Amino acid sequence: MKRVQFLSSNGVCKMFNNAALPAPSVDAGLSKYLVEIRKFPLLTPEQELAYARRWREHRDRDAAYHLVTSHLRLVAKIAMRYRGYGLPIAEIVSEGNIGLMQAVRRFDPDRGVRLATYAMWWIRASIQEYILRSWSLVKIAASASQKKLFFKLRRAKSAISALQDGDLRPEQVRLIAERLKVAERDVVAMDRRLRGDASLNVPIHDEDEGGQTLDWLVDPAPTCEITLAEEQEAKQRRLALANALANLNARERNIFTARWLNEESTTLEELAAEYGVSRERVRQIEERAFQKVKAAMLTSRHEANGPPSSRAKEMKQGVARA
Repeated sequence: MKRVQFLSSNGVCKMFNNAALPAPSVDAGLSKYLVEIRKFPLLTPEQELAYARRWREHRDRDAAYHLVTSHLRLVAKIAMRYRGYGLPIAEIVSEGNIGLMQAVRRFDPDRGVRLATYAMWWIRASIQEYILRSWSLVKIAASASQKKLFFKLRRAKSAISALQDGDLRPEQVRLIAERLKVAERDVVAMDRRLRGDASLNVPIHDEDEGGQTLDWLVDPAPTCEITLAEEQEAKQRRLALANALANLNARERNIFTARWLNEESTTLEELAAEYGVSRERVRQIEERAFQKVKAAMLTSRHEANGPPSSRAKEMKQGVARA
């Protein structure tokens, strides 16, 4: 198991003495990491409050270490929800861990909100920003066949009932390759990429006990605060996207929607014919629109990140009224 010493120059990771956190490995997959982080105990509300105060008042690095390690399972659970974006799950988890450390660094234990509730904002923000950065590279650099697979492989698998865990069977690979008119090796590579490094139902074993990935990520039922925060998060995402699209001109908005938001992605050739321009011109408009939407979404994310004390107080009051 690879371990990472968190000693970044921005202070976010200068939180521990000589302790190191376990880090998921792209090569080794997620199973060993899940086994290791499960060894860290969850904190009682009283323990969490005491550690958080020690960190806030004395910058006690041992206290920060306990706060972070006790919430690594929360990061893994949130990261699993982003497995369908075609990025290595180990990298998504690592980005989420950075968000967790940012949350611990800023957490005020006397605001009446648990760390898990507060941290989920930072964890998701860190993961989502990583996905947006990575997708821009995928969209620009990927070949036409890779783009087609990226957007259509899930639907093609569903059409032939290829719903099993693990790699596709050879006959399934051939059938999908024929339907989408791509190389079989590209089907295999993209399928593995979209599935991530581990299935939620892959058995996990260690010396003492076994189980499935879902079993190892189980934590107490979400509190009213977390449920409310998730609802607010979804609402803010929808509003941010709507606002971002509103800032595009009509042609940018239509092309962006056709390429990114529709279930069936329209090809550059089809859009070029529709607008009477070259394929390259459509690609340029798409890229410009993507950059505008990404910038708007990131701005919205920064504004919504880590609810300040007033927002935390409002959230607490909303829970009390529920």
